[in-house]
Amino acid sequence: MRLEICEIFLSIQGESSFAGLPCAFVRTAGCPLDCRWCDTEYAKLPGRIMDLGAIVALVQEMGVNLVELTGGEPLVQEAAPQLMSLLLQRGHTVLLETSGAFDLSPVPRDVHVIMDIKCPSSGMAGRMLWPNLKLLLPHHQVKFVISDRADYEYARHLIREHRLIERVQVLLSVVAGRLDPRQAVQWMLEDRLPVRFQLQLHKYIWPPDMRGV
Repeated sequence: MRLEICEIFLSIQGESSFAGLPCAFVRTAGCPLDCRWCDTEYAKLPGRIMDLGAIVALVQEMGVNLVELTGGEPLVQEAAPQLMSLLLQRGHTVLLETSGAFDLSPVPRDVHVIMDIKCPSSGMAGRMLWPNLKLLLPHHQVKFVISDRADYEYARHLIREHRLIERVQVLLSVVAGRLDPRQAVQWMLEDRLPVRFQLQLHKYIWPPDMRGV
């Protein structure tokens, strides 16, 4: 089986509860969503077709345990779950960054899913596949990226309505350059909302638009 790949690189994990750890990234090419705040537009362009074995070999050459499959949108490609299974079989801790718009059921159980729930300002809130919420496991994470007060209130409502804090780890971050992180943190503290606030570490270490980091 094969995957269309945008890039494979070694960096640190910039987000999630794994932030700061060395991580091998496999970024797939292609995404049918059109998020207003997308910071990887280049991943929508055609990539190179690679055998799964070649991808696994490149990852293992990097010499780190943590691997993230990201995009684009990995679950657009049928072979993505098979790649995750191969990496798990070789002892890797595997993360999947996904938009929430595609069925999670093919994803191997041991994968650490990091699922976006798109907020209204992204323009893609209507693409959320809501049955995915029933497939979430305790080691999974849900991420909200907000750009204004309306996005925050949308996220807060869904967190409470679906009792997400009791089920998974919930992450909250801001659209870089659109909302002051201090403002988002203030809203969290006012509401005593027990979620993990995060910043994209890689955008502070390297230029925000730099690829391969």
